[in-house]
Amino acid sequence: MKRFLLAFCLLAACREEAAIPQPVSLTPEAVGYFCQMNILDHGGPKAQVHLDAHPGKPLFFSQVRDVVTYLRMPEKDGAVQASYVTDMGAGDWTKPGSLPWIAADTAVYVVGSTRLGGMDQPETVPFARTEDARAFIAQYGGQLMRLSEIPETVLAPVPPEVQAAEEADYRARMQKHDHAKMQGGM
Repeated sequence: MKRFLLAFCLLAACREEAAIPQPVSLTPEAVGYFCQMNILDHGGPKAQVHLDAHPGKPLFFSQVRDVVTYLRMPEKDGAVQASYVTDMGAGDWTKPGSLPWIAADTAVYVVGSTRLGGMDQPETVPFARTEDARAFIAQYGGQLMRLSEIPETVLAPVPPEVQAAEEADYRARMQKHDHAKMQGGM
């Protein structure tokens, strides 16, 4: 029995625990996973995801809304080991490189505010402290949520009602263009 316990203890001691990757600082070379644009050129919240297939090389996201979408995608280039977002209660919206990173699953988020993200699109704004999120809501509106509570409807690139209006406008312009063609124009 003593030998068994000794062997078990040795095996347990030798077993290597997978370390959770730490956040990586933003650099001028960091580009957004979806947009391939330089992250530091756009203010607002940012995110990063660490995959087991690419150790030490996180995927960066220009908007937090994009990382929420990515995390919910069924297919990825590897298993997610960690995801981080910038704490918007700790610094300057226009200087994303100066903001501290917090674990995405521990952050609180403001969804539906009037403040647009770095890509001039609706944003999901992360905070480490609920008090900071509530102060943001008082100024810009929105609702307080946890990562798992963020509805799919806010992750669409363009809200459905805006997309429908843009499509209707496009159809109207095309009809006008076709009518002008038939009248001898263009």
